[in-house]
Amino acid sequence: MRGGTDSLRPRLQLALTVAAVVLALMVAGTVTALVQLDRKINDVLGVYFVAINQGTTGYLSLVNAETAVRGYALTGNPATLEPFDLLVSGDAAEAAGEPDVDALALLEERFGPDHPALVAVEPASVAAVEWYEDFALPIIEQVDTEGAASVTPDQVEEGRLLFDEVRVGAERYLDTLRAERNRVVAELETWRGVLAAMMVLLVLAAVAVGALLWVFLQRWITTPLTNLAADARRVADGDLDHRVHADGPAEVGQVGGDVEHMRARLASLVAEATAARAEVEASHQMLQDQAEDLRRSNRDLEQFAYVASHDLQEPLRKIASFTQLLAKRYEGQLDERADQYIHFAVDGAKRMQRLINDLLSFSRVGRIGGEVADVDMGAAVDQVRSDLEQAIEETGATVVADDLPVVRGEGPLLVQLLQNVVGNALKFRHPDRAPLVRITAERQGDCWEFACEDNGIGIDPQYADRVFVIFQRLHPKDVYEGTGIGLALCKKIVEYHGGHIWIDPDATEGTRIRWSLPADPDIAPQLPEADAAGTPQTVAAGAGKDG
Repeated sequence: MRGGTDSLRPRLQLALTVAAVVLALMVAGTVTALVQLDRKINDVLGVYFVAINQGTTGYLSLVNAETAVRGYALTGNPATLEPFDLLVSGDAAEAAGEPDVDALALLEERFGPDHPALVAVEPASVAAVEWYEDFALPIIEQVDTEGAASVTPDQVEEGRLLFDEVRVGAERYLDTLRAERNRVVAELETWRGVLAAMMVLLVLAAVAVGALLWVFLQRWITTPLTNLAADARRVADGDLDHRVHADGPAEVGQVGGDVEHMRARLASLVAEATAARAEVEASHQMLQDQAEDLRRSNRDLEQFAYVASHDLQEPLRKIASFTQLLAKRYEGQLDERADQYIHFAVDGAKRMQRLINDLLSFSRVGRIGGEVADVDMGAAVDQVRSDLEQAIEETGATVVADDLPVVRGEGPLLVQLLQNVVGNALKFRHPDRAPLVRITAERQGDCWEFACEDNGIGIDPQYADRVFVIFQRLHPKDVYEGTGIGLALCKKIVEYHGGHIWIDPDATEGTRIRWSLPADPDIAPQLPEADAAGTPQTVAAGAGKDG
């Protein structure tokens, strides 16, 4: 149900524009008052205060200098000229503790050269120069050359009259400064009142604008949306037959119409869902039946794999045994080609046995599990050294391991993992040096990261992922023996324990295989229960070591 046709946007734009203009005017007036107030305060404190203070100090310095000159004229004592010397040298202000500021320059910079104080100071400056040149210097020179007795009362009186003009000019200058300061102070008070009034008006305007906006928003938005929300809640509570009504601006009406359309569509979908529910239940039952069939098939496949391994290995053992007997009994009695054929038959039978054992080991990882316990990886390396003792002695290899941690997992699988990576390092050794295999581990967050590094022939980086694929070989079988399952089995063991395995591309010599295992003892492999067929819960020995 659509609401009113008037759009909410122009209403809000008008209301917000008016509010913004009113507040902007109030803010502008307040800022103007603040600026003027700051300017007047700066004039009073930064200009007139300095000028009056400096003028008073200068005037007192002149008075002291005049007294010093008259005293020197009467007594001839050079010590009495100290105030005059300070004034002439410019150290009088410094001696009085005054800042080194030119008040006249401040006045001219702030108000211009026509300021009344600058006009009033000119006669005082002229009179001071006249007193200094026409009286002070001649009298001092006269006393210095002729003595104090040579100074007549008329000369002293003439100096007093000259300094009276200085006194009158200086007092007129100071009076002018004080009058101008009082005028600025009066303006300061005026602007302070203006600022207070603007602040009050700004607060009142903000309150009025806020109240009006609240009323408009309540009428235009809040009330229509509240009614729309009530209708929507009834629909959400399950009353899909309740029609949604929307009053107010066009935007709210459009939302109400969309909600009403959604309600109608939802009612239609609920009807369709009710009809489809029966089909879903039937499909669910079918999936359960299929899952049961899959579980039964898996048990049958495991039983088949176990039985097939024994049934296949028995004739293979016979073939290998009898061909070996043929080779032993008739070697040299037949021609060279017959001996070669017998050798091929024996080798093929042995390879088939290894391949069957490796495939069984690969297929059982994660399905036919053993006991999960704390496994000391250092002790596992010692067991690998013992198992590969003959190969280590034949190749002159050195297998070292740093301090390795204890991890949670299935012991035989983790030993097999280490045996495969160490066996690969021995198999793919460099022809020019004895194998050196180092196994390390370091903590990385919530995992232990292991590494098996050797100095062998290495792996081309482009084959780093390929070596973990089952039956993938990088070398011909007549160069390096093996079934191509070893590293694929390592990958399956590591992933079964919740880790990840990869070839380190940063290895500069030989091969560095890295894998991670969880360090949290609560994270352990999820082992399946023994199958109903009674398949043995152990991993076949003699898995392949190659990649």
